[in-house]
Amino acid sequence: MSYITKDGPVASWTFLSNYSHVLLCLAIDPQLRMRDVALQVGITERAVQRIIADLEASGVLKRTRAGRQNSYEIDRDAPLRHPLESHRTVGDLLTAILPEQVSSGNDS
Repeated sequence: MSYITKDGPVASWTFLSNYSHVLLCLAIDPQLRMRDVALQVGITERAVQRIIADLEASGVLKRTRAGRQNSYEIDRDAPLRHPLESHRTVGDLLTAILPEQVSSGNDS
């Protein structure tokens, strides 16, 4: 698997999925544009749209529209989906990965 950085494509793999990366971006900045999420994650804007739609459909993410801008709220109590990690929540993931000032719940 490869992903794109500002310096170009990198052939590699990561421990976290693109879904996790999108959530992390929106936890840091709940008003981040899809285009900017795509650039940070290294995927297409259309892929970000699909991921956000999936996260909304599963109840992990709630989108609020204010004019032309979206704002996202993450349900930190939502369980992780895979059986090996379902004993943990989205909030646990964010707390483990993000800096303390972001992971403390300032994502709404």
